[in-house]
Amino acid sequence: MSEAPTTARVRAKAERRDALLSEAARLFASHGFDGVSIEDLGSSVGVSGPAVYRHFPSKQAVLAALLVGASEGLLDGGQAVVGASGDDAPAALRALVRFHVEFALRDPDVIRVQDRSLAALSPQDRQSVRDLQRRYIDLWVDVLARLSPSTERAELRLRAQATFGLLNSTPHSARAVTAARTRAVLEQMALAALRPSLG
Repeated sequence: MSEAPTTARVRAKAERRDALLSEAARLFASHGFDGVSIEDLGSSVGVSGPAVYRHFPSKQAVLAALLVGASEGLLDGGQAVVGASGDDAPAALRALVRFHVEFALRDPDVIRVQDRSLAALSPQDRQSVRDLQRRYIDLWVDVLARLSPSTERAELRLRAQATFGLLNSTPHSARAVTAARTRAVLEQMALAALRPSLG
């Protein structure tokens, strides 16, 4: 009987933390990291500024949770879709493209925050983001290398990073197109850009 209130409190705390991160992405994307105060963040989810400290020790910790968390999610998700594709490298590449398009359409604010505010992270957190992203890129390069084993990894890395540039920037300017059509166009364009790797 005593576990139910505890479980409800834990769930409520997790939901409030998620809400804070969602609002942080929106506010940091709109106003920049330096343009948002702890009070702004708290009021956006209906709590006082000091109440934010129940979830994060500082505003910089909010930024770290947002960007490190996003990089962890990309790596974990990418590994999952590649693993589910087994030995089918073309299917793995299509799954990676589809996965990244979904991320770009779902979290454009996170992408904007990374572009604008990565330097505001502590050196340790910034290195964590870079390490996670390097591993995510390597995941793509490994799949591309299976499709085009004679191509140098440096060129495959260039192709992957250029594709990220396409996918990460387009959602900001695609508001006049339906989400379904945007998704289809981005997937088609990404695969076309990577097509030399398909031999």
